[in-house]
Amino acid sequence: MQNELQIVNWDEVELETVNDNMRRRIVTGEKMTVARIYFDDGFVVPMHEHHNEQITQVVKGQMRFVFAGADPKEMLLNPGDVVVIPAHVPHQATCIGEVEEIDMWAPRRDDWLDGTDDYLRKDS
Repeated sequence: MQNELQIVNWDEVELETVNDNMRRRIVTGEKMTVARIYFDDGFVVPMHEHHNEQITQVVKGQMRFVFAGADPKEMLLNPGDVVVIPAHVPHQATCIGEVEEIDMWAPRRDDWLDGTDDYLRKDS
């Protein structure tokens, strides 16, 4: 990837259809990735974990997160809520209503960039 100043408008970023219930726009830099993601009501992001720290902000709809591991938790995020998910924490999310959210990861999500994010490529 380039290591230069970029100015990007979300509306000009290609909208990728990941599966029948999930679409996303991805912007990436050298060290982090940000995505604007759109989910249909009822879609379940399967339980998964990754080496990336993740910050999720719900813009529209609700997301019910389940966190596994050493300190299991469940939480409901509403518009305006932000959750910080440390690296290697298993998590799953169920979308309630039409959901729009923004995710940020560091380091960047190379699996999303090279298409090896198979856990998302199947319909839920």
